[in-house]
Amino acid sequence: MPRVGPPRADGPRHPSEELSLTSFTAAGSAALSGPDWLVTRRAEAASRLADTPAPSAAEEIWRYSGIDAFKIDDFAPVVPAPTAAGDAVLAEARAAADRIGPRAALVVTWQGAVVALEPAGATAPGLDIAVAGAGPLAHDEAPPTSDAASADDLFDVIHDAFLADALVLTAAPRAVVTEPVVIVHVVSDTGAEGAAPAVFPDTRVVVGTSGELRVVEVLLSQQSDGGGLVCPSVQAEVGDDAHLWYANLQLLGSGCTHIGVQRSAVGRAGTLESFTVGLGGRYARVRTESRLTGEGGRSTLLAAYLGIGEQVHDFRTLQDHAAARTDSELVFTGAVADRARSVYSGLIRIRRGARRADARQTNNNLVLSEGAHADSVPNLDIDENDVRCSHASTVGPIDEEQRFYLESRGIEPALAERLIVLGFFADLAGRAPIAGIGEWVAHAVAERLQGRLPAEQEEPAEVPRG
Repeated sequence: MPRVGPPRADGPRHPSEELSLTSFTAAGSAALSGPDWLVTRRAEAASRLADTPAPSAAEEIWRYSGIDAFKIDDFAPVVPAPTAAGDAVLAEARAAADRIGPRAALVVTWQGAVVALEPAGATAPGLDIAVAGAGPLAHDEAPPTSDAASADDLFDVIHDAFLADALVLTAAPRAVVTEPVVIVHVVSDTGAEGAAPAVFPDTRVVVGTSGELRVVEVLLSQQSDGGGLVCPSVQAEVGDDAHLWYANLQLLGSGCTHIGVQRSAVGRAGTLESFTVGLGGRYARVRTESRLTGEGGRSTLLAAYLGIGEQVHDFRTLQDHAAARTDSELVFTGAVADRARSVYSGLIRIRRGARRADARQTNNNLVLSEGAHADSVPNLDIDENDVRCSHASTVGPIDEEQRFYLESRGIEPALAERLIVLGFFADLAGRAPIAGIGEWVAHAVAERLQGRLPAEQEEPAEVPRG
């Protein structure tokens, strides 16, 4: 997992310098089975592995990450055996989905391959769920090319070179799917010899003109202390006058390294509302890129995260306005306790021609322990006049005035702090785009805060003898 280290001053490093790729090779990629389109895609990506620069903390997109200490050959790609998932995986996935509430369909992946689809037949009218790849439920047809795709990073290339299945969700034009499609990605320490497993979930969402779709993705480990490398890729296309509500809950084991990407393209008068929750993993990174390609398109990007122990939560965002009268709002809210760290780096980009664009970016952080730390770096890149842009960030401890106010009314210090922190997350949880997610987040945060608030960590005063 990446550890904190000094940034390099000599620019991006090359794989041949410090980052070996003995576990991720062109030969290893070519040995994987699959239909012709997948073999071709893997081969094209594998051919670029040797020439793709390794990420470096000298790059803004990796600043503060500690990526220079990352050892990718601590991991090895997994070829999941379809029959090895077992009933326990399906039971765990169903239990996680049930906590969210009613659903249009449930898709379960194990080690990156789709192993279950419920119901197996027709789902909601206008909704199509397809699996393209090498897994047990996959077909030979290639998934459609995505306008949101952009493989410009070593982990993007590795993902494409060792992909098992591509899950494709499509809402037909004017189709309205009222209940969410729930996707549960289950990962396990099983599957790689001599190294921790590396898995590459792949999800594509297409919402046709004037369609509506809701999607929830959950990432979890079979073992609470499970390790491995998980590199999920989500690509969403929202058509003209279409609407997508999307939530992503990351609940991986405490030993996992998570390096994920979420990319979206929103058409004319389309709307994307996304909500990302980061709770699990040892090092958990999400790169969120939302491009507004049609006039009047709108995106709302929300995220909540809580770091405990020695966790690192790392968020990088791009609000990319490529059309006139587009609107984006980003609110990322998090807290860190113990020796945990959080990193936020966001960019608002207003391209030439995006007149009357309106973009807002907010990142708020609570630091609950002396050993915890949060970095927040908002950025602007504006190439057009007649636009409105704003960004703000806060990093600090629990507000003393709020705590004093509650304590002055007879509330115990620990309870006062808990109320303040839960209130800090409550506004964001209340904006969750899918029913059931906000309540789930509030419960999960309250559970993980137990014993980690400042008042709970203070040693009781010594009682004088006499």
